[in-house]
Amino acid sequence: MITTTATATATATAVAIAAAAPSRPSRSVFLGVDVGTGSARAGLFDKGGKLLGSASSPIQIWKEGDCVEQSSTDIWLAICTAVKRALSLADVAGEEVIGLGFAATCSLVAVDSEGQPVSVSLSGDTRRNVIVWMDHRAVKQAEKINSLNSPVLQYCGGSISPEMQPPKLLWVKGNLQESWSMTWRWMDLSDWLSYRATGDDTRSMCTTVCKWTYLGHAHMQHIDEKSSRDMEMEACGWDDDFWEEIGLHDLVEGHHSKIGRSVAFPGHALGCGLTPDAAKARYFELGLVSGIPVGTSLIDAHAGGIGVMESVPESEAKEIIESDDDGICRRMVLVCGTSTCHMAISKTKLFIPGVWGPFWSAMVPEYWLTEGGQSATGALLDYIVDNHVASSHLANRAASQNISLFQMLNDLLAQLMRDTGAPFIAALTSDLHVLPDFHGNRSPIADPNAKGMICGLNLDTSERQLALQYFATVQGLAYGTRHIIDHCNNHGHKIDTLLASGGLSKNLLFIQEHADIVGCRIILPRESESVLLGAAIVGAVAAKKYSSLRGAMKALNAAGQVIYPSEDPKVKKYHDAKYRIFRQLYEQQLTYRSIMAEALC
Repeated sequence: MITTTATATATATAVAIAAAAPSRPSRSVFLGVDVGTGSARAGLFDKGGKLLGSASSPIQIWKEGDCVEQSSTDIWLAICTAVKRALSLADVAGEEVIGLGFAATCSLVAVDSEGQPVSVSLSGDTRRNVIVWMDHRAVKQAEKINSLNSPVLQYCGGSISPEMQPPKLLWVKGNLQESWSMTWRWMDLSDWLSYRATGDDTRSMCTTVCKWTYLGHAHMQHIDEKSSRDMEMEACGWDDDFWEEIGLHDLVEGHHSKIGRSVAFPGHALGCGLTPDAAKARYFELGLVSGIPVGTSLIDAHAGGIGVMESVPESEAKEIIESDDDGICRRMVLVCGTSTCHMAISKTKLFIPGVWGPFWSAMVPEYWLTEGGQSATGALLDYIVDNHVASSHLANRAASQNISLFQMLNDLLAQLMRDTGAPFIAALTSDLHVLPDFHGNRSPIADPNAKGMICGLNLDTSERQLALQYFATVQGLAYGTRHIIDHCNNHGHKIDTLLASGGLSKNLLFIQEHADIVGCRIILPRESESVLLGAAIVGAVAAKKYSSLRGAMKALNAAGQVIYPSEDPKVKKYHDAKYRIFRQLYEQQLTYRSIMAEALC
């Protein structure tokens, strides 16, 4: 069955934010492309980091049980559609684009020696050559890998996730032998996009370190030892013993040609830039000029980090510079979309059980990245709302008022607080508690078998009850974020500021609940499309407009609204109590699991 996520509209959507005068001087424009779970998007930014225009186009997705698949051909077509529409709506000529960067979900792409798709589907459908990041077919393979306790696992929180690439590769080898034999290159989706655009197979430090167990710090040590610029791109961070031990020794052959012979920092200029074929191909054209610099890519969440992490108020940025305080290490970025990634960096490596990393230079060069996350956030809210009996009627009402369904729910909650005389809005859910692990727990528990739980259901099927279930789910997600931050701070981080981006960051109830529950201020960026901006920053660095990625971030990031936690002590006391219940729900689940396992012996 072909479906699209709730975040992707049925037709391409677009926004033109500024239109230029008929006669104007030529501009320097940076293009960022982001492939999410349900759509491909393109954003055009000027040299001040302001969004000139954006467009999106939906992509197909096949969901069958734990298997979730896409087509790289369909994805490229959607990208071309989005880029051309963004250029048109922003009134930007292709000749004005001087740098291009890609970001994408950490999905796995299989292509043959001619660059053509190789099926990764049990259906045999040749279109379906992408295993989507959220696919959980490889849970048993992940468990097998973790049981071997390889030293590389200490750099991904102590255990590998089925959302990472080695378990998925092991699954394909065990279940689709013909596809395994035919595949010439296994690539992260964002690396495939830059390869499709340039013909250069250099992989990103971001993708290989975060999803493939590549050891970035070993890569840098090798460069230092060789003291040669010629060694800069050589992939020296693969642990061959790991691949041999898990049964994928054939990926070591040919100097790792199938998984990456060369690896570079995000923003490294690839090949000779955009190829004529990619720029003006007969069918899948981008409408750009060939030769445009294209930067080594980013995972979409990490692009969001690049696009927002320096978005602090100007006065604060000045104080940090004057005090020589690296305030960036006290910030955590929340990239909130279908899933949420929680990313913080440090100057020293911090080993945090159950949290991915430490990843050397995977996002900001020469910093260690800690990456927490929740596998389903926007997807979970969609699920909770869409599967309630009152959903369709409420959606129709929202459409008639020309507002989003979530805004309608937020308005209902505000009205319910007034009607009930609740002391504050969060108090509406005192009898309703949600453990949001409907798609497993990515961190800090790192349990892919965790399940969601809702405590406090009744027979009420009204719209108001739907609003309460939605609200309790929002709170459950925020308690999950608090759990991740507490865990990180207990292991060496000193996080006191959150920066939020992605679709859910536009929901102010979602953001305010996070601020109240975590107890931190949350800074929203001036430009809401931070993932697109992060991708565009990669293009700007490739075009040599900035000497470093960090320099480009400081120049192009900018702060917008700041959300502060409630100062009412009753709100804090309330959330502290609900957080205790939140933590107990998982412990109870483990008890129930143990009881049933015993019963089935």
